[in-house]
Amino acid sequence: MDRALKYLTYFFTIVTFAWLIYIIGYVLINGIPYLSADLFAFEYTTDNVSMMPAIITTIYVILGALLIAVPLGVFAGFYLIEYAGKNNKWVEAIRVASDTLSGVPSIVYGLFGMLAFVIAAGFQYSLLAGILTMAVMVLPLIIRNTEEGLMSVSDKMREGSFGLGAGKLRTIFKIVLPVAMPGILSGIILAIGRIVGETAALMYTLGTATSLPDSLFASGRTLALHMYILSTEGLHRDQAMATGVVLLLFVLIINGLSTWLSNKLGAQGGQK
Repeated sequence: MDRALKYLTYFFTIVTFAWLIYIIGYVLINGIPYLSADLFAFEYTTDNVSMMPAIITTIYVILGALLIAVPLGVFAGFYLIEYAGKNNKWVEAIRVASDTLSGVPSIVYGLFGMLAFVIAAGFQYSLLAGILTMAVMVLPLIIRNTEEGLMSVSDKMREGSFGLGAGKLRTIFKIVLPVAMPGILSGIILAIGRIVGETAALMYTLGTATSLPDSLFASGRTLALHMYILSTEGLHRDQAMATGVVLLLFVLIINGLSTWLSNKLGAQGGQK
């Protein structure tokens, strides 16, 4: 039985990596030949269908959403683990709500963002509406990963810090945070990945304008949304595949940097 389970593990691991390699290879083979300088022009036209405005808009949405969600999510995670009582019913309710919201389909967030920010708040289809919707969507993910990172810190480290005369706040910043940082960072990276690949929620809030937003109240489109629109129109399938190559490289670079930073912070936290 043990040998059979071992072979099954190997088999499904090989199948998983084979599918991953196939998907990456398919995107690269079908997209690289159609990469051109016109796709990186700063002004979109129907002739060049440039992705540069979408790339810059994607960066705007990522930075704006993280600027809102990261402080709220990280501080909420610290409160739930370091300050709230373990038997607090509100804590359990917040955790259940957070886990539930993490599994809500993105289209539901899009409808919520449209009703709350586009219509009720009067932001219309705009960069601000898209940023707020993305912040709401990734907030439960950041909270949960922050909790997991903090729970991985041994209580003996906290007790040792208190025993040496350090206060609560000093213990959190000097002892707990460096050790929990890789887990917190992984939640932020997952949030970035979800923002980069999001289409449905942003279609109902950010809009689909091809130009680069010149203000928070201007519409635009992210790279994934740009790729989706090109592929569904049926007129620029080749350019859509080229956009997929850029999107894939974008995600790989982010994951590579996050892995390097997480390992570095983890090594520093272990030394401390």
